[in-house]
Amino acid sequence: MSIALPPPEFRLHDLIHRQLAQHADHPALVEGDRAWTYGEVAAAMDAFAGFLRGAGLRPGDRLMIVGENGAAQVLALLAASRCEAWAVMTNARLTGAELQAIERHCEPRLVFYASEGSADAAAHAAARGAHAHTIAGLRFHCTAAAAEAAAEPVCADSAEQVAVLIYTTGTTGQPKGVMLTHRNLGWSAAVSAAARAEGPHDDIYAALPLSHVFGLTSVVLAGLSAGARIRLVSRFDARHLAHALADGISFLQGVPAMFVRLLALHEAGQPLPAPRLRYLQCGGAPMDASIKDRVEALFGLPINNGYGMTEASPSICMVPYNHRAQDLTVGTPIPRLQVRIVDEQGAELPDGAVGELHIRGPNVTKGYYRSPEQTAAVLSADGWFATGDLLRRSEQGLFYVMGRRKELIIRSGFNVYPAEVESALNAHPAVAQSCVVGKAVSGDEQVIAFVELRPEAPADTGSIAAFVGTRLAPYKRPQRIVVLPQLPAAQTGKVLKKAVQALADRL
Repeated sequence: MSIALPPPEFRLHDLIHRQLAQHADHPALVEGDRAWTYGEVAAAMDAFAGFLRGAGLRPGDRLMIVGENGAAQVLALLAASRCEAWAVMTNARLTGAELQAIERHCEPRLVFYASEGSADAAAHAAARGAHAHTIAGLRFHCTAAAAEAAAEPVCADSAEQVAVLIYTTGTTGQPKGVMLTHRNLGWSAAVSAAARAEGPHDDIYAALPLSHVFGLTSVVLAGLSAGARIRLVSRFDARHLAHALADGISFLQGVPAMFVRLLALHEAGQPLPAPRLRYLQCGGAPMDASIKDRVEALFGLPINNGYGMTEASPSICMVPYNHRAQDLTVGTPIPRLQVRIVDEQGAELPDGAVGELHIRGPNVTKGYYRSPEQTAAVLSADGWFATGDLLRRSEQGLFYVMGRRKELIIRSGFNVYPAEVESALNAHPAVAQSCVVGKAVSGDEQVIAFVELRPEAPADTGSIAAFVGTRLAPYKRPQRIVVLPQLPAAQTGKVLKKAVQALADRL
């Protein structure tokens, strides 16, 4: 696979400009019954950029974008690139408190709400008193935020200039902004598109959230780089997908939970004709062998497994296009990515041994925003990033994910960090302490919470669930809360996470 690195001057909005010579009249974005050609996207992008500049956005500022998949969200992202600003991609399904935590950390000059296609974004905009605007037929809200925030330096080199901040909360429960540069995203998008021969003939189903790097890069940016048509879907619904399959989508990318719901719909009697489908991809969470087999039997196509993470923009390994793997390998590393598997002392391990994966390449983040300590803990001076994930490489060069050192739970493609959920639980006046773990279910992970109550402070699980429901996004809320007389603990009082995990596995 021969792919050129993005040039130093590359910016994300160039993905649109590159299509204008040959594909200006080709459909680019589709949202509901509306569509925009590449030429119309270019014009709307410039109009959005003009609005943002007029509202005070400067090069090096942060533009916080609150929304769910839709044209306004994509245009705001591209317009931020035009303005040399950083796009902070956030999901409208976050609570007000969660959005405020991100805003306090990154200090955006403006907050943009893609409110027309998202009731949650509209509610956040109303709560903030944001003003409504309409550009290119798209209604959105916008408000000034951190007026005194300093702009970051602008770098001419695409390898240094940050394009996007994507927030995780990290194992500490505190917001952590992953800085992804224009080269990070441009390279990852180019590799994704080239690896599956993506082109203007393709019709891509984009239900994975743009606030998650899988949906942002592997679906939307890769599609735009190839001149494809992208159907933006704000929230996944299996029946909507069934209609889209019949209507001719050619690319379906999802997390295991999406495929589980689609299979359930089919097994309930829904036919799933897919006359143009040619590519299936699963990522974002570990895939179950039974799901893989059932999906491949249903569509007569291999489902391409992969592995990545936000800090890798996201692709690390992928199974080659149209290759039917007989097991759950995540394939081989993407081009130009150096990899090594190491032991706890950092010594490189031979094939067959399980160790932590370290990576270095053009798709690897430059670090965490305003967090040099956290950056130094995982990113070496010579560019090696410690993923925290345990992998092994076979003698044939295939990689297998064996587990995560980090206590990350991935639910329906969203990252859930136990520390954040535990913090919400522990704020309840009746909860003495809590421990949150993930439990694997068919094609997904559930969030399971174990709580120890304070003496003389009784509470039922329903009231605790209602309490944390106001503090956490829906995908972070525990699917089950279990009250224990006492959490398993060592003599030091430290909760024994492995013992708690064993309890969850028996549920």
